[in-house]
Amino acid sequence: MKNLFILGLVLLLTSSCNSTGRKAIDEEQFASHWYQGKAEINVFDLKQMRYGEERDGNAVMIFVTEDFSKRKQVKVDDPSAAGKGAIKVMKLNMTRDFVTGVYPYHTMLSVFTPVYDDLNSPKITASVTEWCGQSFAQLNWKNNKYNINLFSYFESEGDQELSISAMAEDEIFNLIRLNPDLVPTGHRKLIPSLIFNRLTHIPLDAESAVISKRKTGDNQAEVEVIYEEIGRRLVINYVDAFPNEIISWKETYTKKDGTEEVTTAVRKSVQMLDYWRKNGLQDESLRKGLGL
Repeated sequence: MKNLFILGLVLLLTSSCNSTGRKAIDEEQFASHWYQGKAEINVFDLKQMRYGEERDGNAVMIFVTEDFSKRKQVKVDDPSAAGKGAIKVMKLNMTRDFVTGVYPYHTMLSVFTPVYDDLNSPKITASVTEWCGQSFAQLNWKNNKYNINLFSYFESEGDQELSISAMAEDEIFNLIRLNPDLVPTGHRKLIPSLIFNRLTHIPLDAESAVISKRKTGDNQAEVEVIYEEIGRRLVINYVDAFPNEIISWKETYTKKDGTEEVTTAVRKSVQMLDYWRKNGLQDESLRKGLGL
């Protein structure tokens, strides 16, 4: 009995360790790119469909790792004092800037995805601002579901609170960057892109989706997400080797009348940069090198 108890304890401890680790991540390789005190800035040529017309713009994806509070679900101020109360996350800040007629649009998506813990992204936020007003969404993962707060200047949407127990589509970008093997495939319930939700005003819910991955050429691959019911298709193209950089993405929205709206983004520059230290007037020239 004693031996069985010891064996059971060992198996429990082993299982516990494995359940909190991302086995597919090569730690040495990962650290060499992501723990050098810089963020990876990716700038894309954006062709954004809005109001039935294609708009030229820029999209920026900023990937960086940071220490994140498990309880408060915010970036910790002092990682050394946080101890076990913090986890390492991959953070994506993604912006889109384009103009519709006389007035501009600015969108921002933030996704915080655990590097080592096999958990859903604990926090996802999104905002859309333009001259008519602004809207904001925040998802917090607690008790195996997302607690969601939605705020909008539209009367029909107003301020809402809801909960959804499903993975979020917006997490896929970070999973590709951690390791594409972490992206699930097959039929799943997914929360569609928060920016898509804000621009289309489709009620936010878990939607039926099919996720697939495939190689598309030498050292390239793609993830495809298809939602038949809401008419959304997302294709993300990436380099099929570490650090799995995002090359482009394409969103297709098939409306009820059968018309298609296609948004594309193709990368034009990438740079590792400690941008938070580059905030002087003399640093503005760096934007030109990024294509901004």
